[in-house]
Amino acid sequence: MPFRRFFGRGNPEPEPRDAAESEHETDNGAPDEDNVAPEHDALLEDVDGAWRRRASDAIPGASSTGSKRPAALYGPDNETGPIHYSRAAGCVIVTPSDETLIDCTMALGSVAIGYADDAVSQRVIHAIAMGNVAGFSHTSEVELAERLCDVIPCAEQVRFLKTGAEAVSAAIRIARTYTGRDRVIASGYFGWHDWSADGEGIPRGARGDTTRVPFDDVDALERAAADAGSDLAAIVLEPVVERLPSEQWLRRARELCDASGAVLVFDEMKTGFRVAPGGYQEICGITPDVATFGKALANGYPVAAVVGHAAVMDAARRTWISSTLASEATALAAALAVLDWHEEADICATLADTGRELRAALDRAIAASGMDGVRTEGVDTMFLLRWQDPLREARFVQEGARAGALFKRGAYNFAAVAHDDDALRKIEAAASSALVAMAERDRDR
Repeated sequence: MPFRRFFGRGNPEPEPRDAAESEHETDNGAPDEDNVAPEHDALLEDVDGAWRRRASDAIPGASSTGSKRPAALYGPDNETGPIHYSRAAGCVIVTPSDETLIDCTMALGSVAIGYADDAVSQRVIHAIAMGNVAGFSHTSEVELAERLCDVIPCAEQVRFLKTGAEAVSAAIRIARTYTGRDRVIASGYFGWHDWSADGEGIPRGARGDTTRVPFDDVDALERAAADAGSDLAAIVLEPVVERLPSEQWLRRARELCDASGAVLVFDEMKTGFRVAPGGYQEICGITPDVATFGKALANGYPVAAVVGHAAVMDAARRTWISSTLASEATALAAALAVLDWHEEADICATLADTGRELRAALDRAIAASGMDGVRTEGVDTMFLLRWQDPLREARFVQEGARAGALFKRGAYNFAAVAHDDDALRKIEAAASSALVAMAERDRDR
């Protein structure tokens, strides 16, 4: 599925830093992936290591994004492996030491087209040139809201924010305002805000009105709803968590909300514009009252949307939900470019096909290596490499990076349109190399 062959567009060409480098660059601006050496030269390793040390000194945890911390990327106590990039195009990322990796994480699923996509970049550049913020909201806020209402089943009105955590918190506040109630039933991951998160620094009472239930556990959902009784404000669910849900799970959530007058909220951060433009609600036929979108909505630019039925969304006017840069124009422009892509081509079908081929490539590598204790599972567009042993998983991710591919440890690998046939071959080769290195190490013990 070459990106240009399918869609007739390429990626912008980053300026080469010197003539020697430009000789090894492909037409998408990234160094030729055929020249990637699987071994880490000590000098190059030190370049990436120097950035890691600087990050550790200047940033708590070495990254402001938890999933990009060294321990999250490569496992606890691991001191090797790059954690920074200097350039990215398509599905290729380039480290400060000029090593290239095919990215299977795609920025935690926030990029579904490809890095530095020309159509998205040109819209963003135009927004910058026109002034990305001002004392008024930009007209693109209205345009994007209208277009989302045309695409998403539950959407009649829209509010914009910047992150998924903000969006889901806003959805819960809207639900509580609309119902005049407090209790929330939650199933899924909703970010770091106090009402749903675990960890130090969270007041004991912050989650007192939130009841957690396991994914797809209808009995637990019914018990929680019975316990909340007439104080139930909302049921908030990630509709897909590692696998598709049973129909009964989502249907029962809808029935419980209808019976109690509570608000049903779908967190479509991962599923929107990936499994379908309108999220999983477009596929399952069960429509929530409110939903949240982000990630692939803007191909990596920071915007999130809270969408829903007008009667419920109107409650946003009676409470306070606001962010200075919520309607910042570059992210809105990126989202409009993404919607153009989805109108031009069946992006989600391409993602499903690409994810299926990516999983098949990894399955072949696993089978050829004879490695036990690992398999691929989940939804093709956002699947997991499931390891029985976390230490071996960490070792695989480390070896994969050395071989030229970035796999996600402990969470989803995401397909992108930019994962063309050549990238798929290189991912399979990197996985095979990593698995063989692990097997050889096992034999040497």
